[in-house]
Amino acid sequence: MSSNLPKVAWIGLGIMGSPMSENLIKAGYHVTGHTLEQAKVDRLVAAGGRGAASVAEAVRDADVVVTMVPASPQVEAVAYGPDGILENAKAGALLIDMSSITPQTSVDLAENAKAKGIRVLDAPVSGGEAGAIEAVLSIMVGGEQADFDAARPLLEALGKTVVRCGPHGSGQTVKAANQLVVAVNIQACAEAVVFLEKSGVDLGAALDVLAGGLAGSTVLARKRDNFLKRDFAPGFRIDLHHKDMGIVTDAARDVGAALPVGAVVAQLVASLRAQGDGALDHSALLRSVERLSDSQV
Repeated sequence: MSSNLPKVAWIGLGIMGSPMSENLIKAGYHVTGHTLEQAKVDRLVAAGGRGAASVAEAVRDADVVVTMVPASPQVEAVAYGPDGILENAKAGALLIDMSSITPQTSVDLAENAKAKGIRVLDAPVSGGEAGAIEAVLSIMVGGEQADFDAARPLLEALGKTVVRCGPHGSGQTVKAANQLVVAVNIQACAEAVVFLEKSGVDLGAALDVLAGGLAGSTVLARKRDNFLKRDFAPGFRIDLHHKDMGIVTDAARDVGAALPVGAVVAQLVASLRAQGDGALDHSALLRSVERLSDSQV
């Protein structure tokens, strides 16, 4: 591990956080991690990191603190309070929140951290579990240019496309737009799959030729096997996409942007969750189309 790289504390070692933190270790960073499940801390230690029993312990000596947790309440839980990041990280530390949360939560966090001398970037990601493992994530960042410049080498160890989108909260706004596009795209692919199968077409052949034309997309490439094999092991859970569709519909309402198709897909995601499929991958939107079409589920 290189001694001249910043020391990193990583909070949240889930589907995305575990492979991302391991990629930092591979890039030579000293990473101390904390998460709620001991087995996931043990995985980080096995990969060459160090475990911490609490947020406070993890962040105490860190130059950079990265958070990757499910939603706004969890970000607030690890950031605030006597045992949280803001009370325990050193002045001058850089907090990079890579969770997908509301833009306002990011703006508020940056404001509160500033009083403690802690710099903040919101840096949510797109690319799912595969993108995290392969270190090819798209990372959309909000915050000060100087802080972004300082964080860039670390972020480039995690992703292939790293872009500052504007001031605090901008990364989250772009992530919300990303989740809108992804959900609508998955829904369109799911409808095409059911249409093709009911028409008696060879689905694998059809998806191959669709992928080579204007209908091709990263979503179709990444989710092709999910659709073909009905394999909905979670790379990105319906529960989380439901949360994200709530973020984008609320944010769009606040700025006066109409999302007519997005609102319908948000309801389809919500209905899938209500039917007990919340823990499945978001490609399981196929299941709701099958139900509506009276197909095998």
